[in-house]
Amino acid sequence: QVQLVESGGGLVQPGGSLTLSCTASGSGRIFSMGWYRQAPGKQRDLVASITDGGSTDYADSVKGRFTISGDNAKNAVYLLMNSLKPEDTAIYYCNVKTSSWSGVRESWGRGTQVTVTS
Repeated sequence: QVQLVESGGGLVQPGGSLTLSCTASGSGRIFSMGWYRQAPGKQRDLVASITDGGSTDYADSVKGRFTISGDNAKNAVYLLMNSLKPEDTAIYYCNVKTSSWSGVRESWGRGTQVTVTS
């Protein structure tokens, strides 16, 4: 019931910037939103997340370069990515955790490709 629409992926040169956006729709209360990334043959790892209370969490590899923010009114989350490196290349997935009458649900976007050329 929760659908996520992602945008902002693309191809950039090292040192460049991208902004990823994710908007959630559907029933349930959102208590966490974030971004994960996955490269072929690797596990999906947290990039950054933010709770409804404003607490943030970042992977060590992106601290100081990426900034996550949210807009509760729009049910949206944004990832501002600066100083991109080739190792940032991956499929980025929006993640949303919601609660409703049916319980807790974790939803994933379809993914958006971020490619940083070397």
